[in-house]
Amino acid sequence: MEKVSEEDLEHLEDLAMLNLKKDEKEKHLTDLINILDFADIVCKSDVSNLDITISGNNEKNVFRKDEIKEFKDINSLMQNTVHKDSNMYKVPRVVVR
Repeated sequence: MEKVSEEDLEHLEDLAMLNLKKDEKEKHLTDLINILDFADIVCKSDVSNLDITISGNNEKNVFRKDEIKEFKDINSLMQNTVHKDSNMYKVPRVVVR
């Protein structure tokens, strides 16, 4: 596998908007090389004799059909909040303009 250069790390540093110190760069470069070496080992592993496995158990998702149901007891739902407006929960704005 081709080794990662300091220029590669500096490019990643720019993309991630990091400001690494020299000793941090050396440690991150070593860590990145080790991670990529391990990924290379995993990619080259022989899996031809393994059974096909999607998950560790046999559970499957059970989907139900979406149905609109009328809920008649609005008052019991609305008693769970202090902040309401016209039978709706009033929540703080989460989108910033």
